[in-house]
Amino acid sequence: MNSLWLLLLPVAATFGYVSSTYKRPRSTHQMAIKNTKLPNNYLTQLNFLLNEQPDKAVDLFVKLLNVDNETIETHLALGNLFRRRGEVDRAIRIHQNLIGQSQLNQEFRAQALYALAKDYLSAGVLDRAERLFLELVELSTHSKVSYRALLYIYQQEKDWQKAIVIAQKLAAISEHNMQVEIAQYYCELAEIAVKQNDENQARKFLKRAIAVNHNCVRASLRLANIEMQKENWGKALYYLKRVKNQNSDWLILVIAKIQDAYLALNQPEELVEYLQEVLTNHPQMPIVVTLSEQIRQLHGDKAALLFVEEYVKNNPTVSGLHDLLSLQLLTKNSQVREDLELLHELTRRLLQNQSGYHCVNCGFNGATIHWQCPSCKQWETVKPAFLIHDA
Repeated sequence: MNSLWLLLLPVAATFGYVSSTYKRPRSTHQMAIKNTKLPNNYLTQLNFLLNEQPDKAVDLFVKLLNVDNETIETHLALGNLFRRRGEVDRAIRIHQNLIGQSQLNQEFRAQALYALAKDYLSAGVLDRAERLFLELVELSTHSKVSYRALLYIYQQEKDWQKAIVIAQKLAAISEHNMQVEIAQYYCELAEIAVKQNDENQARKFLKRAIAVNHNCVRASLRLANIEMQKENWGKALYYLKRVKNQNSDWLILVIAKIQDAYLALNQPEELVEYLQEVLTNHPQMPIVVTLSEQIRQLHGDKAALLFVEEYVKNNPTVSGLHDLLSLQLLTKNSQVREDLELLHELTRRLLQNQSGYHCVNCGFNGATIHWQCPSCKQWETVKPAFLIHDA
């Protein structure tokens, strides 16, 4: 109903103008009446408003209110109102009518183009929205918002090459360097190459990603996976070890793979040394678990138990307690075993509730890795939930 009242405003203005002429001298009044001519079907069209027929009311609005530099703001405001209400078709009609007016100056025409582009974007008509945003860029107006809209479109269409070009242009005119996004686009291209069995091209894209963003964990992980599939364990280990310096939050994902690589190279002692070094600066339970497993393999249950007990004493966490109980269950007699098993099950359930991934930007929770948050669409904001709850 609010939109209908807005539609009535120009009608009321017309009535006000006609009524005001009766207060003028007769000659002026006659001239005003002569020059103020309402449409022949005015009352019929006004009835559309009163009977809430918005489509016909839009036609009335367009006919009654001429478009010029003084009234364009009214047209734009009404079109934007329709779009916000989800009535995109009506918004498009109003904004298309504006663009068709030759008397508009360049600034107002650009505003109308931008409004229409947003209409098409809201309607999901991405090809038309793309053309209008590109036109706005050529006009050197609304450049930042147009580039961002184009990025959204190309991400939706998974046109990563175009996304890279636009991101580079946006970086040149904004305070955001876009390194994270561009690197992720190269990773997306690499995924396509892998599916096409073109590993060489995938490697090239992934190395470009790291060149753009030295801290791109995703690229290092994918390169490591490619090398592991080829059983190139030395190269795989190189890429896996990079993750620690890129973003230690993701060590949780690579520790098991690092273990596999060292053992494939028959280097268990080197693995223990590496894990001890990493644990000093990055105290995370997955590292403790892997290290305790290796100590157990090399030196037995008691040595592993002593190591975990000492660690948990200095770094008390639920996951640490859980793993300590796991080791104690191997050594305790039957009298205390039942109580330990109950406590072990409780810690298991607590940790199960903390598993998965969490977006630090919007709070999204998921069971699998998302390099782009499905909710807020930001890149590299989803982290292992284990770290958030058990750090």
